Amino acid sequence: MTDSDPKEHLHRYLQVAREALLWKLDGLSEYDVRRPMTPTGTNLLGLVKHVASVELGYFGTTFERPSEEPLPWYAADAEPNADMWATADETREQIIGLYHRAWAHSDATIEILALDAVGHVPHWPDDRSEVTLHQILVHVISETHRHAGHADIIRELIDKAVGLRKDNDNMGAGDQQWWENYRSRLERVAQEFDRH
Repeated sequence: MTDSDPKEHLHRYLQVAREALLWKLDGLSEYDVRRPMTPTGTNLLGLVKHVASVELGYFGTTFERPSEEPLPWYAADAEPNADMWATADETREQIIGLYHRAWAHSDATIEILALDAVGHVPHWPDDRSEVTLHQILVHVISETHRHAGHADIIRELIDKAVGLRKDNDNMGAGDQQWWENYRSRLERVAQEFDRH
């Protein structure tokens, strides 16, 4: 690991986050991938649509490599939060396909540019809009992992499925009964503070 190329290392972290986010859709119905699970409407398919759009912007326009993907939810007349949910006309396959095409476009940018390549984020304040590929990689890794964490919680609320990957849930050992007891213990401790 100490001999790894820094760009390859960052790219690997990005790919882990991408795959974790997409895995959260596996095995769920159309309703469940679209279902708003928070008061602000957070839903699994919307998270994927948003992150795909983020990648296309940061690894595209920022480095004068715009993609040909239409993103009507970013148009001046688009409704607020249009990138955070899938309309009835947008299928799961379309959103996942968009995300895979965003990966390919982003990966091409990452491949051809050096980490110190300079770009400009048009929607950031002037005093920090000039960036490097390194900065954008860190930013998008952070954003993708953040939303993969949101997706993990949303998925747990839907069907109690948790974890980082199908082959590694990254959770402590314990069966369902252990987790129920653990949660009950935490609830009892929290209730103690509610009485004060």
